[in-house]
Amino acid sequence: MISTQTTPCPYDLARIRRAKGEHRIAVIIPAFNEDRSILRVLEDIPGALVDEIVVVNNNSTDNTASIAAAAGATVLHEPRRGYGSACLTGVAYVLAKGYDTIVFIDADYSDHPEEMTELVEKLTLENYEMVIGSRAMGEREEGAMLPQALFGNWLATRLMKLIWGAQFSDLGPFRAIRADALRRIGMRDTNYGWTIEMQIKATQLGLRCTEIPVSYRRRIGVSKITGTIGGTVKAGWKILFTIARYGLGRR
Repeated sequence: MISTQTTPCPYDLARIRRAKGEHRIAVIIPAFNEDRSILRVLEDIPGALVDEIVVVNNNSTDNTASIAAAAGATVLHEPRRGYGSACLTGVAYVLAKGYDTIVFIDADYSDHPEEMTELVEKLTLENYEMVIGSRAMGEREEGAMLPQALFGNWLATRLMKLIWGAQFSDLGPFRAIRADALRRIGMRDTNYGWTIEMQIKATQLGLRCTEIPVSYRRRIGVSKITGTIGGTVKAGWKILFTIARYGLGRR
């Protein structure tokens, strides 16, 4: 079974329960060849806060799925490669089960899963509909974000502010969103444009969004996106394409 916490948690159980209230919370973790890190992510998720952890195995060729299943996570299989494809599979599952709040976190252990409590508290206690964990606002381990990732986030958030007036500092994948807001957004992207599509559409719909600082460390293993030239180019092109697509649609 999944450990509730492997390190001392800065939040007491009473506070976690107050944040949760009557909300049923699911965590979605898209994972492609992350058998070196997935268990550490699962162990650090605050067990008292979460009702179900869903690992979406995105056609991994290693032991990611078996490790996650042995740890007690629900494992779904999405053979179509792509971050967005994995997320869409997880979303379809948790919405069908009637969860109220969905948290997204990566499987590479770059985020700090224990900070999930702050995301959920912001969502449930302050009536926000989406909360982004901002790496730009938080503490980053040296080298955790490569220069191309830093520049890409800066450019994308500036363009969103220019076109839609969106007040974001990051496209960070660590985020929490209400299920009804996610249904209204109607996510479609199957790969690199997933996070920015969600933020653009949330802004267009007038959803109550905010950011909080989150910590960020060097990931375990090599990034499939910013860790390669091909991945960086594809991700950058898709992000700009997504901005142009919705920006032109707005005009």
